[in-house]
Amino acid sequence: MSRLRPGAGLLAGVLASLSVRAQPIPVPADFLNEFWYKNSLVYNLDVEVFKDSDNDGIGDVNGLTQQLGYLKNLGVDVIWLSPFQPTPNKDDGYDVSDFYRIDKRLGTERDFQTFMQQASRRDIRVVMALVINHTSNEHPWFKEARRRKDSPYRSWYVWSKERPKDWNKGMVFPGVQTET
Repeated sequence: MSRLRPGAGLLAGVLASLSVRAQPIPVPADFLNEFWYKNSLVYNLDVEVFKDSDNDGIGDVNGLTQQLGYLKNLGVDVIWLSPFQPTPNKDDGYDVSDFYRIDKRLGTERDFQTFMQQASRRDIRVVMALVINHTSNEHPWFKEARRRKDSPYRSWYVWSKERPKDWNKGMVFPGVQTET
């Protein structure tokens, strides 16, 4: 026989007599799909340093494709790719010079299509970092902004006649260019 604290039996009896059951809250059928990212294991990686498939010392898209099984076995649901587009690489690859291409050192568009197909077959989603506020000085938008003061791209950049105070101390100020 279990022993109840004084008054506990009364409370249990009252609660039992209420016999009110909570009604389930209707959940839309696409709820889990709509919020898939909230319960996903996301793996952020930089293609250039992840897996080198051709032994040239640089990771590449084919190396990433080769490792999809390994990533799936880790429980990865989403791969978040750091920028892998062409870059002069003055800002860890975030200074993209062409958002529509794959850096030739990392592979081809066909390699990337294969990677996407293989990721999809394993139910791995792919998210790509698209950092459009970090363009290279080689990007067409920047070239056009610099070429003409009335360029529609001109306002997309911060322009200054002077360099920032800490310029000579090794500080990097992405997007800040001196006026020419």
